[in-house]
Amino acid sequence: MRAIRVAANGGPEVLEYGEAELSDPQSGQLLVEVAAAGVNFIDTYQRSGIYSMQLPFTPGSEGAGKVVAVGPDVTGFGVGDRVAWAMAPGSYAERALVPADKAVRVPDGVDDRTAAAALLQGLTAHYLITSTYPVRTGEIALVHAAAGGMGLLLTQLIKSRGANVIGTASTAEKEELAREAGADEIIRYTEADVAEEVADLTDGRGVDVVYDGVGKTTFDTSLASLRPRGMLALFGASSGPVPPVDPQRLNAAGSVFLTRPSLAHHILTREELDWRAEELFAWIAAGTLKIRIGGTYPLPDARRAHEDLEGRRTTGKLLLLP
Repeated sequence: MRAIRVAANGGPEVLEYGEAELSDPQSGQLLVEVAAAGVNFIDTYQRSGIYSMQLPFTPGSEGAGKVVAVGPDVTGFGVGDRVAWAMAPGSYAERALVPADKAVRVPDGVDDRTAAAALLQGLTAHYLITSTYPVRTGEIALVHAAAGGMGLLLTQLIKSRGANVIGTASTAEKEELAREAGADEIIRYTEADVAEEVADLTDGRGVDVVYDGVGKTTFDTSLASLRPRGMLALFGASSGPVPPVDPQRLNAAGSVFLTRPSLAHHILTREELDWRAEELFAWIAAGTLKIRIGGTYPLPDARRAHEDLEGRRTTGKLLLLP
């Protein structure tokens, strides 16, 4: 088969397209013909070496496709099943070996591209608004990068729970997308001080929760935007990792809470994975949650997809199509 391989850590230029070998599925594995692979910031962290991976490797932790072979001892899946997965490496390829305990069935009302675009970010948005900070009716959330893949999902789900969204965006196009998703207010972070604008919009109170996947460049603003005893959910670092923080800063900001959650710790059991995935796909099938695919790239163009993602030239979700 053909796949993207990373032989050395570095920029997008280290993503090489070529032949790769793949073994038959072993115990607990599914061999899947990949219909689409999601492109996520975690892929750039692994490619660059921020997150350590054993070299060489095939990147991509999310995808969807059809099962073509089943390993020994696998139950619950069969050849021909449509499945999606997240937090499983090797998706930038024509075929992938997927641990069965990471795979979920794709229902008939959801197509392969939507499933590939939805799962990792959708499961993340699910745990953020149901488990990390269960947002409630009448509360106010600040969502950074509101027109990105995660931002659009979070905005829709927060609004579905009766809360209000203040989003940040850099351009008129991105502002329009965020407002279409339901954002009540948008702050152009390139033109205004976000914390000051949040204070004005909330009559000085601050927001109940900040969902921050940007990291280094937004961390100070996020802290300054919280109400006393509010929560900063720092779930990503697209601008780079946040430097070490003196806990006294949380006191100074109003006895606020800081958490750094990850998806892996929110799908620890089969039951939890199925619960989150089933709710996610039900929202999509019902039209409650709309998945915006902002760009599709042939598999050999993985480098361009990473350049566009890191260059903040994208909205919604990016997919690679083998």
